[in-house]
Amino acid sequence: MPFKQQKRICMVIALVDYRDEEYFIPKSVFEQAGFKVKTASERQGQAISVFGGVADIDLKVSEAKTGDFDGLVVVGGEGMAKMTDNAELRKLAQEFAEQNKIVGAICIGPAVLAKAGILTGKKATIYASQTDKSAVKILQENNAQYLDEPVVVDGNIITASGPQSARKFAEKVVEAMGAGG
Repeated sequence: MPFKQQKRICMVIALVDYRDEEYFIPKSVFEQAGFKVKTASERQGQAISVFGGVADIDLKVSEAKTGDFDGLVVVGGEGMAKMTDNAELRKLAQEFAEQNKIVGAICIGPAVLAKAGILTGKKATIYASQTDKSAVKILQENNAQYLDEPVVVDGNIITASGPQSARKFAEKVVEAMGAGG
């Protein structure tokens, strides 16, 4: 039986105020599926979540190379809302999309993909509350088709609406990437 290479996934989180469920649940699902997970952010060190969770940063977003990974996942939270205009992160997402690799984003994360231009003409979801639909507007302004659903898969792009969708989102990413090896 030929040796199957372990799938590698890059998860991007904000240094401060990433959403716990959107990072720790998918990371666990990915690792249980046999994936090798690396965590990227604006700089190396440790990141602190909304609820005080701590994550070690393996590499800076600027150091992440598409050739080193099979998929990219952008994690949400208030900190990621401040990163939606991060040029390095948008460029990384564009490179993954151009190479037809899996690109996932949850909560406000799909705003990064929209601003990177990779949701144009695609179906996607994003976090929205009854009182705040500003994130939906970001998708629409960037020519994405917003669906009010927990998880949306359109080709190699997988988006999810928020923390309650974290497990289903992770399972869809695993399904799209295939077994970890």
